[in-house]
Amino acid sequence: MRYRVSVLQYEPKFLKQDENLETVQKMLAGLQTDLVVLPELALSGYVFVEMDEVMQIAESVPDGKCFNTLRQIAIDNDFSIVYGFAERAGDLVYNSSALLNPDGSYHVYRKTHLYYREKLFFEPGDTGFAVHPAKGDVKIGMMICFDWQFPESARTLAMRGAQIICHPSNLVLPWCQQAMITRSLENRVFTITSNRIGTEINKDQQQTFTGAAQILGTKGEILARMETTGVGVETREIDPSLALDKSVSSMNGVFADRRPDFYQR
Repeated sequence: MRYRVSVLQYEPKFLKQDENLETVQKMLAGLQTDLVVLPELALSGYVFVEMDEVMQIAESVPDGKCFNTLRQIAIDNDFSIVYGFAERAGDLVYNSSALLNPDGSYHVYRKTHLYYREKLFFEPGDTGFAVHPAKGDVKIGMMICFDWQFPESARTLAMRGAQIICHPSNLVLPWCQQAMITRSLENRVFTITSNRIGTEINKDQQQTFTGAAQILGTKGEILARMETTGVGVETREIDPSLALDKSVSSMNGVFADRRPDFYQR
């Protein structure tokens, strides 16, 4: 099965949700793909100082304006979208991502491992790591940014059948892109890390983002990697069925040879 996957990278403007949505719409216009991954908090910016800022851009599902706009884009263009957003759920806000499918279906993941000042504004995720069908019934799992630091995140998704791990990110640490090579290799899955670029400053807080959004193969091959300051979309054709092959040699498998009785819990 041939399947087109895409990764998007750009610089969201802080709290300029309508402007960011317009930018993303232009980037997605005419895109020939089956699955596209956008960054973490893709339409809001990242460096919050006050909870009021978060509440300005947080959206409930399935009622949010940005959610419904992107959902319609997925339907109209016959591809699946994964994007990161601040999810309002009653009085709580989660750092979430959504899978939006061309048949109108959707699934939400809430970030398990919050990074640094995210803990001041977001609730720890409560969804766990689930696997869902994207276009063509390809099985995808979602992680968000700092989830990469914990091998259990990708391992859980892979053991639950994920063929592609979609990884919306706002990366500031220098190690993730290389670490995701190992996550792909040790689990024999495709991974797509979408990152943003630029330096965002809000009062006494600032973060610089590392770009280098990438698409990786099941043996850690770099199929696409953008520049650290690049803006655009990269698309590659893959065969998702390769992620069903967990063999390392004729006598070894990445799951078959696991010995969990000897692992720390």
